[in-house]
Amino acid sequence: MAKLREQPGKDIVVLGSGALVRSLLEHGLIDVWVLQIHPLVLGFGTRLFQDGIPESALRLVDTKTTATGVIVATYEPAERP
Repeated sequence: MAKLREQPGKDIVVLGSGALVRSLLEHGLIDVWVLQIHPLVLGFGTRLFQDGIPESALRLVDTKTTATGVIVATYEPAERP
């Protein structure tokens, strides 16, 4: 994945693969996070960020709110204090 990332071309986008996202995070291969926050509360489910994943400081760079109340938040990795 690191070699693919270094090649010229368009961005690589991951949709709906928690296992792949966790693996990319562990190897420092995520440049931008675009998270969609839906106005819905669930009592249980699969966690995206499980125990054992290294902490990552993020910096909010953009937000948008859709007509249905979904918040689209864009983050970039931030320097740790």
